[in-house]
Amino acid sequence: MQKIPVLQDPTPPLATDGKFHVRLTEGRFQNLRRLTTWPLIALYFGLVWVQVDGHPFLFFSFEQRSIILFGNALSWHDLPLLAGLMIVGATLLFFIAVAWGRVWCGFACPQSIWTWLFIRIEQLTEGRVNERARHDHQPLSGTRKLRRLLKHLLWILLAFLTAATFTGYFVPVREMMADGFNLEMSEAMLGWLTIMTALTYVNAGLVREKICLHACPYSRFQSVMFDENTLTVSYDAKRGEPRANQRNADEDSGDCIDCGICVQVCPTGIDIRNGLQAACIDCAACIDACDNVMDKINRPRGLIRFASERQLEGLTSKFLRLNLFGYSTVALCAITAVIYGFTDTKSLLVEIRRDRSALFTQLDADTVCNNYRVKVERFAHDQELIKVSLSESPKFTLYGPDTINLSDNNSSWLPYRVCISNPDKQNTKLEFVFTGNGVSTSKETSFLSKLI
Repeated sequence: MQKIPVLQDPTPPLATDGKFHVRLTEGRFQNLRRLTTWPLIALYFGLVWVQVDGHPFLFFSFEQRSIILFGNALSWHDLPLLAGLMIVGATLLFFIAVAWGRVWCGFACPQSIWTWLFIRIEQLTEGRVNERARHDHQPLSGTRKLRRLLKHLLWILLAFLTAATFTGYFVPVREMMADGFNLEMSEAMLGWLTIMTALTYVNAGLVREKICLHACPYSRFQSVMFDENTLTVSYDAKRGEPRANQRNADEDSGDCIDCGICVQVCPTGIDIRNGLQAACIDCAACIDACDNVMDKINRPRGLIRFASERQLEGLTSKFLRLNLFGYSTVALCAITAVIYGFTDTKSLLVEIRRDRSALFTQLDADTVCNNYRVKVERFAHDQELIKVSLSESPKFTLYGPDTINLSDNNSSWLPYRVCISNPDKQNTKLEFVFTGNGVSTSKETSFLSKLI
């Protein structure tokens, strides 16, 4: 398979001063894209408000050093599970890239989703693509100033809602909103929301396709993942060439009438007729636009379609291949490991440190004591009272609080003393036992004493 070009096509039509206007189209692939993106948008804006037993369904807490993932509280000890989820996502992305190209970029990538949302707002406020392109060469009038102002206000509103929702996954969203309505929001939070709103506004409203063209690494490494069997948006040059205007077409002309609509609807401004390019995000907008044109001129659809290099050459494309089997195997193993990991999460973590000022304390001729500091950290909200004991309590005596209230002392270091009479060893293993609401854990440490 030939190397994917990384250069962008010349300036597309409907471009003004470096900015080109995307023409919206309709079709089966655009309907499929909406069926994919609207549920994702609803999940993004909705999950931040979902609670289970009064606690967030998905939340990343830096203050409590915990993550609530799908209602399950994870500790920093369970962070490998997040790495497992990232491995699952990466291998699935690689699988999709090998099989169907950059459909993730065109149908589910947040950059593409928010770009389409901002384009929709632009068309709603300033009119269709030809009207916008024509007005860009004209001075702003009173009505057009209001429409332009309304567009940017709606962009800022959507950017703010996006920033506030994103922040709500790290800061309790209800508290943040209450502080905002009561004008009690901190300067740090206000500054953060302002920065995130500005970045979203610039990214989706002004930068747009330049992220896909210059910043996204996926467009660069996809060339090493594509093969001759990869299905991607392609132009059938054998059928479409030579191009001719419909009025000048003859029996030797191809089906392409060189209308340029496939370029006008492309969100990255490329001409798919020039072949596979790194900037193509496989959104299939050009397929729907071309199919609509083919319907109007009574020619079969599929001049632009999802096709592999082999299919364009008239050969049969193979789906079952070694690289797809490898990616699916890795993904299956990672999914299995993550599911098993979720069955063995830690809801209670314990740390014990010996007093470094003295190895042991001799109270009298027979009694030796060791001092410890104990920290209990909970990651399940139903754990409040934890009982502390020793596994060999008849032999050792524990001095310190026998019950820890985690509502007041979560992650706090508490002092404990353990004593023994007539120790028979210089170094003895000692086990602290912690029990709570349906959970029990232990932590082993050492007890040092003087030889008798």
